[in-house]
Amino acid sequence: MLPHLIAIIVFLIITAIFCKPVLEGNVLNQTDITGWKGSAQNAFEYKATHGHYPLWNPTLFSGMPNYQVEMEGKTILPDFTKIMSLGLPKPMKFFFLACVCFYILCIALNINPFIGILGSLAYAFSTYNAVIIGVGHESKMLAIDFMPLLLAGMMFTFNKKYWLGLAITTLGAYLEIAVNHPQINFYFILVAVAVTLAYLIDWIRKKETKHIFIAGSIVIVAALIGIAGSAVTLMTSYEYSKATMRGGKTISIEGDSVSKAKTTGLDTSYAFQYSLGKAETAVMLMPDAFGGSSSKPLGENSKVIEKLTDKGVPEDQAVQVANNLPRYWGGIDGVGTAGPPYIGAIICLLALIGFSVVKHPLRWGLLAVSILGILMAWGKYLPGFNSFLFAHLPMYNKFRAPSMTLVVTQFTIPIMAVVGLQYILFREKSRELLKADFKKILYAVGGLLALLLIMYMVMDYSSWMDGRAMQMYSDPKTGNSDFARAIISGMKADRKSMFGGQLLRTFAFAAVVIGLLYLYLRNILKPIVLIITLALISIIDLLLVDKEYLNSDNYVAPDELTSQNFTPNVADQRILQDRDPDFRVFNNAADWTQEARTSYFHKSVGGYHPAKLRIYQDLIDKYFSQGLDQDILNMLNVKYFIFTDPKTNQSQSEPNPKAYGACWLVKDIKIVDGPVEEIQGIGKTNLRDTAIVQKMFSGVVIQPQWDSAAIIKLSKFDNDTMQYSFSSTKPQFAVFSEIYYPYGWDAFIDGKKTEYCKTDYVLRGLSIPAGQHTVKFIFEPASYKRSVTIAYIASFLILILLLGGFFMEWRTNRRPAVIKK
Repeated sequence: MLPHLIAIIVFLIITAIFCKPVLEGNVLNQTDITGWKGSAQNAFEYKATHGHYPLWNPTLFSGMPNYQVEMEGKTILPDFTKIMSLGLPKPMKFFFLACVCFYILCIALNINPFIGILGSLAYAFSTYNAVIIGVGHESKMLAIDFMPLLLAGMMFTFNKKYWLGLAITTLGAYLEIAVNHPQINFYFILVAVAVTLAYLIDWIRKKETKHIFIAGSIVIVAALIGIAGSAVTLMTSYEYSKATMRGGKTISIEGDSVSKAKTTGLDTSYAFQYSLGKAETAVMLMPDAFGGSSSKPLGENSKVIEKLTDKGVPEDQAVQVANNLPRYWGGIDGVGTAGPPYIGAIICLLALIGFSVVKHPLRWGLLAVSILGILMAWGKYLPGFNSFLFAHLPMYNKFRAPSMTLVVTQFTIPIMAVVGLQYILFREKSRELLKADFKKILYAVGGLLALLLIMYMVMDYSSWMDGRAMQMYSDPKTGNSDFARAIISGMKADRKSMFGGQLLRTFAFAAVVIGLLYLYLRNILKPIVLIITLALISIIDLLLVDKEYLNSDNYVAPDELTSQNFTPNVADQRILQDRDPDFRVFNNAADWTQEARTSYFHKSVGGYHPAKLRIYQDLIDKYFSQGLDQDILNMLNVKYFIFTDPKTNQSQSEPNPKAYGACWLVKDIKIVDGPVEEIQGIGKTNLRDTAIVQKMFSGVVIQPQWDSAAIIKLSKFDNDTMQYSFSSTKPQFAVFSEIYYPYGWDAFIDGKKTEYCKTDYVLRGLSIPAGQHTVKFIFEPASYKRSVTIAYIASFLILILLLGGFFMEWRTNRRPAVIKK
């Protein structure tokens, strides 16, 4: 147990050093978490009053299922994340969890504990992790944390430790899926399939039929039960996805033009937006080769300054220009990047050596999926291959950001690094065998360095930024582009200098690795000294790079965080005085489709969520992409506007007396053929008097007979239940300013379930007979109820398999070995 205890202590020390500000009482200022808190605040307040979370959240994008923001199920399982992370505060817990889970994987692979420490630290402190934690992608980070644990369960099983494999695979599958990041789950599946196929081929060659059956059964059963434990997440997300941007679209909007469409996933133009340039793959071992983060400027040492001063531009103006130009020049054009997916030069070199010399089925599985991950990360820069995958690989068209696929290599390369180092140092007659393999190692490392050197010499160092610079700095009157060309020339010189500097850095790391291996070969270094030396160099390198993207500037005092984000300003305070049970607010003082602060205080027509409802996105694209449509805002019951006062630069609120209210009665129903006509129709119609309904719903609507004395009003609003009182001497058609979502909302008139319809493209409409009636809309999705039951039952099975598997493994290991005479 001593090496494992040492590992835990090392993990704690390194995470404490890196996350020192949190130990001083500070907290991370994460934009995504701030947004999530804004979106979830209504749910927290609801639970404080009712004892449970609501199923519907009315505070972002005019309403959406709350289980896409904050959910709860029913389980007997403890908080494994808290237990495994020793209750550490974030972000310490994220790094520590990654270390622990990767270390368990190393145990499953029979890796020396000290090599396991090296690999675990490298995996946990890969720069991409620091980047995503800094902006608040916590569910993504937790999914990355648990990937090694799930693979460890599979490795125990594949290595015939069946009981332990059953326990850990079950736990790993449950934890990996429960954090609700399907894209990382998808990448893990790619790795798991590749590794399994590599082992399967080896077992077939060895005719291990019985083992194939046992191992396959264990992994499948454990995975299914782990999946069932996350039924609430999976079933509700699957149902919701069908109504979102990721579920495809029925119309295409380009400017003012609307046409029919039929897709089942995201558009490739949107999905491939974050594609990594082919040469940019080098950032896995050369972090600053392409400038690092888009937020970094070229700065005062830029060659742009020299080029401009040669043109007669004053130095202070040249410095100002350089400070406005980004260092980043990679393939993620326009949108930029928060940082490079740097895995570590030492780890990449060790993995390359491992791929060159290791003879094990795992080698081929990791190599195949690593290559696949790199090709997928290129996205639009390898269009034929990736377009084919986008069209045919199941689920792939639901995800965007191809660059994120390097999570695969972030996982596989440290695995291959530790397997390779174990293979080199701890084989029988390791020095003799290393001597035989040394030429292979030199060829592999030399080939990589030669490739990087060729890239350095042949690249033209152009970038998407060059076109922008040409446009920005050319004289629009005369067309003179001398200054623009000087700036572009300076930027290219800067880029070549960046890449060259990183190339020299890589040569130095390669010399260290080869030198240490040579000293071991000559019996000058002991294995443990070599491992510790590599571990120290690797972690120092990674921490120094990580500090550029997650440092003390990312932390604030808790009171400051609350003051900056969750303290109502004058505009909020005025709106909060309104006791009306249901109205919406439009915040024109910020990017209303990307901010969720408004949702913290009010029911907002905007918000932040990575998967908006498709019909709502269509509404935004059609009527808000080039300005604001007042009639559509009235239809959405926008009672208040928030704007920035140009004189005081402070937020102010203004009432909108034209808002239609929570519900209204119309004089006429206009039936249209389909969604194209419907979305076009709402922009040309007085929606206060006329409702637009598609022909497919004509069977559930009746033309109203106008009664000027008819009344309908909201009498109760309770997130999941909306109640209205109605009175009329004639049949009427009511439009409700609530988002149409067919998976769970049911309408009732006097307690009797009634069919309603999609109206005005995004709202609900209902025909109501004459008389006095109580109308209710109740959100009770069957998927949620079923999934809660399934997850609760599965939680018992998970606990039984976990405890039972550990007990049976312990019992098996206690049995004395049978000695054959």
